[in-house]
Amino acid sequence: MRLQIDLIRARLRAPFVSASGSLRTRDLLLVALEGDDGVIGFGEAAPLQGYDGVALRDVRTALEDCRSVLAGSDGADDRADLLAVCARTAILPHAIAALDLALWDLAGRRSGQPVWQLLGALDPDPVEVNATIARTDRAGAAREAARARAAGFRCLKVKVGLGDDAGRVAAVRAAAGPEMAIRLDANGAWSVPEAVAALGALAPAGIECCEEPVHGLEEIARVAAEAPVAVAIDESSAGALHRRVCDSVCLKVVRCGGISGLLDAARRACAVGYEVYLASTLDGPLGIAAALHAAAVIRPDRPCGLATLGLLDREDPLPPREGRLSVPAGPGLGAGLLAWYGA
Repeated sequence: MRLQIDLIRARLRAPFVSASGSLRTRDLLLVALEGDDGVIGFGEAAPLQGYDGVALRDVRTALEDCRSVLAGSDGADDRADLLAVCARTAILPHAIAALDLALWDLAGRRSGQPVWQLLGALDPDPVEVNATIARTDRAGAAREAARARAAGFRCLKVKVGLGDDAGRVAAVRAAAGPEMAIRLDANGAWSVPEAVAALGALAPAGIECCEEPVHGLEEIARVAAEAPVAVAIDESSAGALHRRVCDSVCLKVVRCGGISGLLDAARRACAVGYEVYLASTLDGPLGIAAALHAAAVIRPDRPCGLATLGLLDREDPLPPREGRLSVPAGPGLGAGLLAWYGA
């Protein structure tokens, strides 16, 4: 197979601010794998250095390291073995995710089947998703919450650990009304005592859960034991899926190494008793589509953080309807996704 890698740069409609920093543009790598039959499968690499510490250039290098391995295969019958060799070569899960997506897309395009069908799922239901509140001021956050409520969302995610958390969360609750779930995401901004105190202060607003209030497995376990709010962890903490330390786990395609790794992580998480839901790291349409196909198998327990394409200043090929996202139609990862990348 022939490997092609292209840089994609998308502007955000407004700065995306979290405890990890502020982001104005989103850089991705579009990956194409072309077989000898001329069929092409597409994937994307979506590292976010401020969030996971991985630079785009390092992911590109990891992908380039796999070029000779890919050249010796057509990807038809040895997908799992090929991916395993690439994983040992590239190491970075972001690179493996891009190749995994492209291989699934290639298999679907060759067979004329959607990826969810290749995964053995039944007809997929639309996936319930949360709206993300991107504004850091009270008035702006309240306006976004009101728009999300009018659009049919039933869950909101609010970034915290930014200052004036109590004021923004109160403004969001007032605009959202009593029925909507409010999820917090601290991106590990707090210490254990800070997290327990902050969640105690925010709990009266009615909080569904808080993602990553602190960094570290044992620290998460301590907050989960002491705070009056349910806690969620992501897959980045070493050993996070070996035992249950909190209520739920939030899994991401890019951090798990693609659809294959995501399904494996979800199985392990469920086996130790976590509730599971999915999220993006401001992925492009291929990454979001991949998560939707995987969700047909995983059946997430909570609304998923996948409605993020609207934060980017390009036409959204996967717009939410009444707070839900549908798996895109067509073979592979779906039709109509590549125009977003200019491909």
